[in-house]
Amino acid sequence: MRIIVTGSIAYDYLMSFPGSFTEHLLPDHLQRVSLSFLVDSMDKRRGGCAPNIAYTLALLGERPVLMGTAGQDFDDYRRWMDGAGIDTSLVKQVEDKFTASFFCSTDKAGNQIASFYTGAMADAVQLSFRDAGGCDLAIISPNDPGAMVRYARECRELGIPYIYDPSQQVARMGGDELKDGVVGARIIICNDYEYEILREKTGLDAAAMLQHAEAVIITRGEKGSSILLRDRTIDTAAVPPVEAVDPTGVGDAFRGGLMKGLAAGAPWETCGRLGSVAATYALEHMGGSSHRYTWAEFQARYESHFGPLVV
Repeated sequence: MRIIVTGSIAYDYLMSFPGSFTEHLLPDHLQRVSLSFLVDSMDKRRGGCAPNIAYTLALLGERPVLMGTAGQDFDDYRRWMDGAGIDTSLVKQVEDKFTASFFCSTDKAGNQIASFYTGAMADAVQLSFRDAGGCDLAIISPNDPGAMVRYARECRELGIPYIYDPSQQVARMGGDELKDGVVGARIIICNDYEYEILREKTGLDAAAMLQHAEAVIITRGEKGSSILLRDRTIDTAAVPPVEAVDPTGVGDAFRGGLMKGLAAGAPWETCGRLGSVAATYALEHMGGSSHRYTWAEFQARYESHFGPLVV
């Protein structure tokens, strides 16, 4: 199966705050917030939603094709992805810009405050599925909003089944833009908070989305995930981590595991469980692509929580 993964390509600057952000938010002064947090550590990591998703797919034996835009500082990242089994032939390098950057501070409770610099990601709208070759499954993950709209339209016109993953961009995109991505998607996926924004902006609840999509998938952090189908809901428990290190990229890893199941033709229950195991591996490491495992290790961990894995 040829899988094309679209979305942001970025560097992550990950910082740790030893206290709690919420302790510094004054309810009577939320109309004017001016805060600075002294962090204990900072790590620069390879990131972006699309590479994180593609990395999990590669770990699980797929050869995903990454489609996106990166900047003049992308050469080392490209070499690393090529070595990891990710096809970067559809990545366009923009020489007069830097690669998009994600600046994220995480407190001791796992709350995050983040900013995102667009950089070369703003050029993603120049790419087209019409130039990408054959595609059996695509995911449209957070990216330049114009690019996300274009990709969804092209997938519909070309008959490419796609997963619509607006994620963080639900805050920026308008209701009509989001609705355009929902209608025609095979699967819609977001976390529980993003789902509420998506529902409010589009006017579509899960039942209405399922008039167009095969499944709506809502992730709930340590509470697991729910796969909503037209005739039933499948709840999947989260796999407990040995140690929760960093939540960055956990949702992307879930998507990669889920897509591995879809590529293998696995039942929905198995797809959700594959996502749950993949997510926990990411949670146990700093950044979305610093972990590794073999298929045998992954299978053993899956079976220790969910029973026999047949893929």
